[in-house]
Amino acid sequence: MALQQQLDKFKKQQEKCQSTLSSIAASKVGSRKPNTPVAAVSTNGRNAATGVKFSKDTERLQHINSIRKAPVGAQMKRVIDLLLETRQAFTPEQINEACYVDMGANKDVFDNLRKNPKVNYDGQRFSYKAKYGLKDKTELLQLIRKYPEGIAVFDLKDAYPTVMEDMQALKAAGQIWLLSNFDSQDDIAYPNDPKVHIKVDNDLKELFQKIELPRDMIDIEKDLQKNGMKPATNTAKRRSAAQIEGISSNKPKPKKKKSEISKRTKLTNAHLPELFQNLE
Repeated sequence: MALQQQLDKFKKQQEKCQSTLSSIAASKVGSRKPNTPVAAVSTNGRNAATGVKFSKDTERLQHINSIRKAPVGAQMKRVIDLLLETRQAFTPEQINEACYVDMGANKDVFDNLRKNPKVNYDGQRFSYKAKYGLKDKTELLQLIRKYPEGIAVFDLKDAYPTVMEDMQALKAAGQIWLLSNFDSQDDIAYPNDPKVHIKVDNDLKELFQKIELPRDMIDIEKDLQKNGMKPATNTAKRRSAAQIEGISSNKPKPKKKKSEISKRTKLTNAHLPELFQNLE
């Protein structure tokens, strides 16, 4: 309401200024000397040389008014986005200048932001609060190594601006694993640290070795996708590319008779004992 009154007052001041400019221009025309040139006066009473404009200010005030009339949640999001992008601390007055959210005039916005888990308020300034206060890749790796059971990537995304790039760099360097969670479909970061001691029961080892595997790699990839996991290979695409290049992906390779696999052969994980060599 206060902003609308300011707009009305601004329009009245605009009309008054136009009237004053017109009267000044008229008085100059009546009192000028014969050889004294008179500055051109526009039809609406404005001096063409000064080029006074009010439209941009009016649009800005209307934009500010629309922000301050928005729901509390929309104004809070605007402030949190500002804090996240800048990673700086702002007073309520500075927030008002930066994104036009006036917390001095809207107590609900102020109170809800002060209690928001993503916002830190020290009594004077607001700043963004990530779940994990990290600064760089070194601290990121140290944190992931504290969670051998895995840590959700979602909780790390806002730790600092380049955290996702650093996570991919750690994965490429073989220092962490990024795997999909079966339940939530979100990525989980696991440490790939040789110092981490993992104990596996013999029953679990035996169960793993007895698991029957599909004969075709495409079927394996389909089973992984059904269980919410991302296959590391794309056999269908590889075979398609091989056929286009004139290379038959199904070309039989010479094998020893004793190592041939027939349709009656039962495939299991028993041929992978090395997976458990370093496990108890």
